[in-house]
Amino acid sequence: MNGEKSMQQEARSTQVDSVEAHSVAELLACPPETGILLTASAQCVGFDAGQTIFRQAALCEGLYLVVSGQLQRRTDRLDTRIVLGTSRPGDLVELAAALGDPHHTFSLIAQTQGSLLMLPIGSLHQAFQSYPPLRMKLLEELAREVSRAYRSSSLSKVVRTRRSSHSHVA
Repeated sequence: MNGEKSMQQEARSTQVDSVEAHSVAELLACPPETGILLTASAQCVGFDAGQTIFRQAALCEGLYLVVSGQLQRRTDRLDTRIVLGTSRPGDLVELAAALGDPHHTFSLIAQTQGSLLMLPIGSLHQAFQSYPPLRMKLLEELAREVSRAYRSSSLSKVVRTRRSSHSHVA
């Protein structure tokens, strides 16, 4: 029985490790010429609290890296505004739009003053052509991001269900 329990814990640990975010340096690691292209085209974007960085359904201009500040990701679905979460320094924002459908799937609103580094979509696509593994690394990170969001959503449902069942007992 203990052996089976240990194997289940190990499997869960491996599953959690596989969805953990990778560092930006690791994700953007590429040959020097591709790195120079991305560095030369990167743009610093400052923002103030309350400012909308981009709106849902607008054309994606690039991939964003949060340098400082805190931002809220939110979407409007079926006449309902849904807060998807926050983005903090070190987070890559809008992998889905930068890698696939070029339209934003959510709006990004500044909660505090801060700055972003934006890699323009044209330069990003040039980097993908010169170094295809970069696109694959970012696609893998997008899959991990989706998996983390799913796990977080599933865990919050379990917590709400447990709280709800406990409140009925009292």
